[in-house]
Amino acid sequence: MKIAVWDTYVTKKDGTIMHFDILVPEEIKDSNLIYSFGRKYLEMKSQAGQEISSKECTFCHTEIARPHWEEVIRKNGYFIVEMENCN
Repeated sequence: MKIAVWDTYVTKKDGTIMHFDILVPEEIKDSNLIYSFGRKYLEMKSQAGQEISSKECTFCHTEIARPHWEEVIRKNGYFIVEMENCN
């Protein structure tokens, strides 16, 4: 499965920057849908209400999904790769 990687930087409630990637099937181009996946993730991280838009989240590149990512993407529609300050 080819996936699109959306590089995302969100300012957390404590002012630090949270960096994560939103991975979606390559054919998904609707940025509003992709931002909604980011908002769901932020809710799980107690960061609901933090801004996520084209300023914070941009398409980066495409690549081949790893098997675990593909499994989760097929189930949930997306996968989050935590990079920095995601705890």
